Amino acid sequence: MATTQDIVQKLWGFCNILKDDGITYHQYVTELTYILFLKMAKETGTENQLPEEYRWDTLVQKEGVDQLDFYRIMLVELGRQGSGRVQAIYANATTSLRHPRNLNKLIQNIDELDWYSARQEGLGDLYEGLMEKNANEKKSGAGQYFTPRPLIESIVELVKPRPGEVIQDPAAGTGGFLLMADRYIKERTDDLYDLSEDAQNFQRNQALCGMELVQDAHRLALMNMMLHDIAGPLQLGNTLGSAGAALPKADIIMTNPPFGTKKGGGAPTREFTYPTSNKQLAFLQHIYRGLKPGGRAAVVLPDNVLFEDNVGQKVRADLMHKCNLHTILRLPTGIFYAQGVKTNVLFFSRGTTEKDNTKEVWVYDLRTNMPSFGKRTPLTREHFKEFEVAFGDDPMGLSARTDQGEEGRFRVFDRDTIKSRGDNLDISWLQDDSTGNGEKLPEPEVIAAEIMDHLRTAIDEMEELMAILEKGGMTNGH
Repeated sequence: MATTQDIVQKLWGFCNILKDDGITYHQYVTELTYILFLKMAKETGTENQLPEEYRWDTLVQKEGVDQLDFYRIMLVELGRQGSGRVQAIYANATTSLRHPRNLNKLIQNIDELDWYSARQEGLGDLYEGLMEKNANEKKSGAGQYFTPRPLIESIVELVKPRPGEVIQDPAAGTGGFLLMADRYIKERTDDLYDLSEDAQNFQRNQALCGMELVQDAHRLALMNMMLHDIAGPLQLGNTLGSAGAALPKADIIMTNPPFGTKKGGGAPTREFTYPTSNKQLAFLQHIYRGLKPGGRAAVVLPDNVLFEDNVGQKVRADLMHKCNLHTILRLPTGIFYAQGVKTNVLFFSRGTTEKDNTKEVWVYDLRTNMPSFGKRTPLTREHFKEFEVAFGDDPMGLSARTDQGEEGRFRVFDRDTIKSRGDNLDISWLQDDSTGNGEKLPEPEVIAAEIMDHLRTAIDEMEELMAILEKGGMTNGH
């Protein structure tokens, strides 16, 4: 009997068929999504969501040019007909295939897979495996929508989502955090069957929600959620615009917002208390303002959020007033697609008052004297075990903890100490053992990435200043 891994390997191998059509890895996964969805709908008995004339068996029966022509029409019509989720998956869908033989070969190969084994293993797991393969293939460019699975598992384990809670990801990517939260809850509630009918409906239709800016990532997330029987609202839109302002208040927010400034698209257009072109600082404001009182969050953010002056300092101070920022996890390097970016996970809970909720911040350094992760040294769940033990069992960060001192990875800093640092949370104390003087030169790509980040910030600030001057009529044409 074939395993999920075997089937994923076969599906990934099919991309060789499409090389003659000049299809990229990312186009391949999108193309595969369109065709796989039809087959999976047949296998799972959910074809009632599709118009009768545009289903798997009809496509399979066509041949040659007729099949390719029908497939092109089918993609357009599925974007107009069928259930709302089907229309969202096929919205603006077009095919990159030009040769009928390639489409036919792809359909045949999918039809011949061991679908009995696939159903036993779980079609959702199969699809997730395919997306993980795509994310790990650098040529695909899909890594930016994919947070490493061991990191997601660790975060969800610590945040401990429960039935009845609204769980939001405002930068959903392909849906990793929402799916892992759903799995965590199902594993602890007998797959939801011991909940009342109303509670089951809530879990399926409302509990998991979010937003994604990029249409291809959005359609992959929708299909992923459908295969896991999750029908919660996942919108296509800009969280940093008016659409994001309309997202419901959440009990839990877990997310990995996109790195970069406004040049990367999806610039902040909402009225935030602290206007900024830095998307991470804008996302952070959305997150802590979007939590219900007592709600909790875990968010992956780059180092600049911890130390940036001016607006950055104001946002951090506001965060520590409104929330208990109880834990910062300094992540190892090399675990994301942007190799030079250093990242952290901020864990915090919304207070019931607006002032002085953070009394102390615990910092866990999982970066110093850690390997540089990548294909040769893959990140695993085991790498987070010691941090999870130190974090404790309380998702609000209120467990008894031990300060490990200057030699340990886990230390606590009180609010007064942080204030004396200008609310700079970029705190490290361990010496790197890789050189004799305790100093380690960053890798060249890390230095280059940091220089580019500073340059982008400086350019953005200059553009904002020019815009203010022009608005006030102060430039006099100079």
